[in-house]
Amino acid sequence: MHIFRTWSEVPAALKGGVIALGNFDGLHLGHQAVIGRALGLARTKGVAAAVMTFEPHPRMFFKPDQEPFRLSPFRMKVRVIEALGLDYLYVQTFDKEFSQRSPENFVSEILVGGLGISHIVVGYDYVFGHQRKGNVEILRALAAKYGFEVTAIEKLGAGEERFSSTNIRTLLREGKPRDAARMLGRYWEIEGRVVPGDKRGRQLGFPTANLPYRDYLHPRKGVYAIRAGVDHGSETIWRDGVANFGNRPTFDKTDVLLEAHLFDTDEDLYGKHLRVALIDYLREEKKFDGLEALKAQIANDSETARRLLTAENFPKTLAPFVAFAR
Repeated sequence: MHIFRTWSEVPAALKGGVIALGNFDGLHLGHQAVIGRALGLARTKGVAAAVMTFEPHPRMFFKPDQEPFRLSPFRMKVRVIEALGLDYLYVQTFDKEFSQRSPENFVSEILVGGLGISHIVVGYDYVFGHQRKGNVEILRALAAKYGFEVTAIEKLGAGEERFSSTNIRTLLREGKPRDAARMLGRYWEIEGRVVPGDKRGRQLGFPTANLPYRDYLHPRKGVYAIRAGVDHGSETIWRDGVANFGNRPTFDKTDVLLEAHLFDTDEDLYGKHLRVALIDYLREEKKFDGLEALKAQIANDSETARRLLTAENFPKTLAPFVAFAR
């Protein structure tokens, strides 16, 4: 998959395609339906299939001081979009200049004049342009004027609850990663470069890989059963484990850290890129009266996580939802 940051970079061979528009934070099943429909239409027409997204997220641009809310930072977003089979990703810089573009200017200059799109796919509630004045109805009117087609995907959900980034954030803040996974089509991940810690885990017999926590939504603090993916070149090796997300109150810490203990490995992970999928919530974070009490609890948490992750009926992975693309 090609990644472009200005429309002048897009070669003529990729113009005239079908494009899915959206922020796509989390890339949940509703987002995947939009992208999948764009891919399916493109394959039928024999043209390029593309996604346009925005960096930084518009909410970060307008409210830079609010608490972290993102479900999928850029690297994660690229990985999921690429797995869905798109030809290219167009990353539009969201800055003051772009935020002041009218809906028609955005369509005429960037989508039509720059990318030469032939078909746009959006969600039913898509809004765009200065002060969010554009919507699906306006997009259809612009399509008639500039000669392209529009498909709006209907509201999708499980029962009465619709697939939405807001709902997923709520579930993660409540410590319900399995419910969030059913909306995402995969387990939610935290990822980053492993940094040295205080090495207390090693002293306790449970060495941990420590990930500093920046720019992500904060899930509920506590202990989780996890699956951790270690990058080895082009391959990711997955292992079961247990992790604590929080402030480590036993040691009177105040910064937020993810500490992941991977089962049955003594691999040196310092400096490596680690993906940590939150599988299930085990318990709240709490302060212990000493290292021996903490060690006993970690052993108990590890046993609970092993038992859960090795249960025959427990889904360790969830396949990306691509039915709409077929």
